[in-house]
Amino acid sequence: MLRIIGIDPGSRMTGVGIIDTHKQQVQYVHHQTIHCGNGDFPERLGLIFSGINDIIKQYKPHEMAIETVFMAKNPQSAIKLGQARGAAICATHAQSVKVHEYAPKAIKQAVVGQGGAAKSQVQYMVGLLLNLQQKIQADAADGLAVAICHANNRWTQQHIIAGRTGSWRNL
Repeated sequence: MLRIIGIDPGSRMTGVGIIDTHKQQVQYVHHQTIHCGNGDFPERLGLIFSGINDIIKQYKPHEMAIETVFMAKNPQSAIKLGQARGAAICATHAQSVKVHEYAPKAIKQAVVGQGGAAKSQVQYMVGLLLNLQQKIQADAADGLAVAICHANNRWTQQHIIAGRTGSWRNL
């Protein structure tokens, strides 16, 4: 069993999702949105850092997956997103959790089947894949999607390696 925390960073809201995975099975553990508000930017980064730090202490994930920065039309937005990612990565690294990064299109591809999927499609598929009854807030659903993407990627890599040894049918 492997516990994965997925993070969708944002300077106003950071989505967090945690799943357990074993072979091809994924199981929902937790999700939440860290609300950073509109205050002073360094304070918001501090909220991301402390919020993720607290979540990691409580749920003890083995690995973390985070969305990479996409090229925004507004360079200032891209810089702030990069700093939010940095706060999340530092909080995770401080707890000795291994970090993995995925492009937004790769995450959508892994969960929805197409890289240009809308947020509502990601929300729907995350709920379906994790058998959740309630609708999930968009940023938290994105955090769960990042975790699912990483679980799928790990499973695929294990099968490629196992295929090289000739034992992939036994997994």
